Amino acid sequence: MYVADSRATAPASAEGAVRPTAGRRRAAVAPTVLALGTVSLVTDVSSEMVTAVLPLYLVTGLGLSPLGFGLLDGVYNGFSALVRLVGGHLADRGGGRHKWVAGFGYAVSALCKPLLLLAHSLTPIVLVLAADRTGKGLRTAPRDALISLASTPESRGRAFGVHRAMDTAGALLGPPAAFLILRATVDGYDAVFTVSFCVAVLGVLVLVLFVPGGGRGGGPGGGPHGRPDLTTPTTSTTPASPTTPASPASPASPAERPTLRAAVRLLRRRDLRRVTVCALLLGLATVSDSFVYLLLQRRLGVPDRWFALLPLGTAGAFLLLALPLGRLADRVGRWTVFLAGHGGLLLAYGLLLTSWHGAALPYAVLVLHGGFYAATDGVLMAVASDGVPESLRSSGLAVVQTGQALARFACSLLFGAAWTVWGDRAALSGAAVALALCAAFSLTLRPKETVTA
Repeated sequence: MYVADSRATAPASAEGAVRPTAGRRRAAVAPTVLALGTVSLVTDVSSEMVTAVLPLYLVTGLGLSPLGFGLLDGVYNGFSALVRLVGGHLADRGGGRHKWVAGFGYAVSALCKPLLLLAHSLTPIVLVLAADRTGKGLRTAPRDALISLASTPESRGRAFGVHRAMDTAGALLGPPAAFLILRATVDGYDAVFTVSFCVAVLGVLVLVLFVPGGGRGGGPGGGPHGRPDLTTPTTSTTPASPTTPASPASPASPAERPTLRAAVRLLRRRDLRRVTVCALLLGLATVSDSFVYLLLQRRLGVPDRWFALLPLGTAGAFLLLALPLGRLADRVGRWTVFLAGHGGLLLAYGLLLTSWHGAALPYAVLVLHGGFYAATDGVLMAVASDGVPESLRSSGLAVVQTGQALARFACSLLFGAAWTVWGDRAALSGAAVALALCAAFSLTLRPKETVTA
């Protein structure tokens, strides 16, 4: 039975298929998802503590030029995309050792925090930040694969929504923690980096102690870690109806040997190829968060001292909407919610382009911005999971993530260049037109997905 289901399982039909009873409760989120959510929450507190003070530390504390800071910002936001496929491949190639690859990535990022105390020039700082983003790139795909494998196909949207909500809670707590440490200590930056390291180590310990690990699984009667899977109905051993089509990610499908070539061959699957193409195209028209906040500051004349609080508006909306939109995606269709999220982002662009200067403008833009992430971040991984076999789950998700991350990095470069040459309004207008065209094209490429009534 499901974790949250205390009732007897419904009897099988004449063809052998199990039909749920009318009053049956939906499956609870798997303990693995909650444990990973806790890891992400704690780790994001650590990461956002550093992110909140890093620009000020580099420019004011170390005296880096704007060009040097621009290079660091590019490394920090784009480098992880280069190693996501490696992390996905290592997790699948190791016999489904997703936990240990993810744990290695978390540990690498944690060790980079105290190294910032020793880096006082551009070259070592670049190397430290590159190592930190390497850790993030290594852990992202294996972590999302663990969430996918620990959840039933019908509840993946909710599972990713719960995880992203917990992750965002950490993003909300990090900047205020850094702010309080800076005010309470003499050597503020050193204290922030030291506390950030201790918090990151706590996240690694939570992963090691509370996230199950082991061999690949996820088939009937076995979880993704070689132990009984509480998210899988015990009635799954009952023969399926001959009229029920097999899921493309079904454990019954032949397992492919987890190689890099097999990961790339996943793009031959029509649904995964469509998801990847749409994620890439929409990523090319998704302006980075920093530019959105800069545009908002210019429109409203937000003082510099309050600029760091703008991301909290996005994170707060993300936190509140991630779970409801994840559950909605499971019910009405994940692709529908995914594209609706980009519609919300397009509306945010429109508000920034209008002449409206009302007091509600920043709240509307930030809520739409956070809602965009809530409707797309975890939902995209839930959609992609439906088209990837379990033996290559981590690699398949890494393919989608890599394409999207590289596209968004390219968008940041193009948007910055357009802003420099034509101005901020012209650059944002071009991004809005591109986003509308890519979203319209994506409507024609709806993949098959699991939807619950």
